[in-house]
Amino acid sequence: MKTHDFAFASRPFLLAPSVLYGGCNDVAFAPYGHHWRQLRKICTLELLSTKRVQSFRWIRGQEVDKLVLDLRRASADASGVVDLSRMVEKLSAAVISRALFGTIRGLNQAFLTVADNISILDAIIDERRSKRSSSRSSREGGEEEEEEDYLVDVLLKIQEKAVTLELFLAGGHTSANLIEWTMSEMMKQPRVMQKAQDEVRQAFDEKGDVDEVGLHGLEYLDCVVKEGLRLHPPGPLLLPRESREDAKLCGYMVPVGTKVVVNAWAIGRDPRYWSDAEEFYPERFVDCSIDYKGNDFQFVPFGAGRRMCPGYGFGIEVVKLTLANLLFHFSWRLPGDSRPESLDMTETVGASIARKYPLRVIPVPYRP
Repeated sequence: MKTHDFAFASRPFLLAPSVLYGGCNDVAFAPYGHHWRQLRKICTLELLSTKRVQSFRWIRGQEVDKLVLDLRRASADASGVVDLSRMVEKLSAAVISRALFGTIRGLNQAFLTVADNISILDAIIDERRSKRSSSRSSREGGEEEEEEDYLVDVLLKIQEKAVTLELFLAGGHTSANLIEWTMSEMMKQPRVMQKAQDEVRQAFDEKGDVDEVGLHGLEYLDCVVKEGLRLHPPGPLLLPRESREDAKLCGYMVPVGTKVVVNAWAIGRDPRYWSDAEEFYPERFVDCSIDYKGNDFQFVPFGAGRRMCPGYGFGIEVVKLTLANLLFHFSWRLPGDSRPESLDMTETVGASIARKYPLRVIPVPYRP
């Protein structure tokens, strides 16, 4: 991914992505070539640029505020127990669907069941096309109408439906998964949760609410997120690569057409690089230059090089804002007499490694 990045910059043919993305026409699975280079350029300069990600700050803020309100209401119930896994999944679905399509009634629930009905995207995209056509007609008739470009509008301009589907399916689930695992780890480690909580509350106590701009000064929260990524990367195995040419790697000759899979999960737990590798210990990242941006190969949750995930910046903003709000507005405990060390952390394996059982916890409002 560094010295031989170009030699291993392609993707092998895989049947499932080929069916799902119309012949692997998306940025993740497309083989290396002109088409992929154009898609990558579109994603990095148009769809997922820093400016574009920041333009959706208001969407993230609104949806996290809704989550906080729902948690406050739930805390007033008799049991007070909430399924945080489900609530975070709904939050992530709402953020990515609104960023992609704007506000569409009932879309969030559709997102959660999209695996059962992928064809819903056709109706949504047709709706956006119709709106754009109506808007264009109005402008031609002399009516001025200001319209915000959601991600799907940018994509429709360049007619890349496969990328729309890819962002729709992958964008929300990975963020929700990381939030769920990081909260689980902090529930098991009250010391870590208290330290992160103290930092967030000290930063925002005077304002009374979390401001996304202020998140970048929360150094310990950043360490918590990195540690969550180390132990629970979005995909335990990075998407497979395929060699475009013969290459010599670690003394071995790798012939053209060889499929290569990188185990990000194992790298993040390798005791050669990490002391107490199985322990959730955010302090390991304090005063440490190691980051998840593809330059440190002992820590590659989003990959590295040309095929690194282009959407990690969007996801990280959702994760940090959500965690900061959960820590600021609530204290957390387990139901009944459950002790932190007894929290079941059993994994279930799929495209990502998720919790086998939902994270059921009790939120206690910090302020009435």
